[in-house]
Amino acid sequence: MEVKIGVQNANREIVLESAQSAEEVADAVAKALDGTSKLFTLSDEHGRKVLVPADRLAYVEIGEPSVRKVGFGTL
Repeated sequence: MEVKIGVQNANREIVLESAQSAEEVADAVAKALDGTSKLFTLSDEHGRKVLVPADRLAYVEIGEPSVRKVGFGTL
């Protein structure tokens, strides 16, 4: 699923495809915002981790799960 992360004082947002569910992403955001965790952490589909300090988190947009399109008939 596509996740967009806005960081304070940064010109660009972070966009990644995550294998985590929407509930897992929402739980990670909640923990970062309530002070339980000092870092907002997500993993992308390739196993890379994105770490954002919780106090610099501006917004997180959680997209719908994307369906992989295969073949010429999907144009």
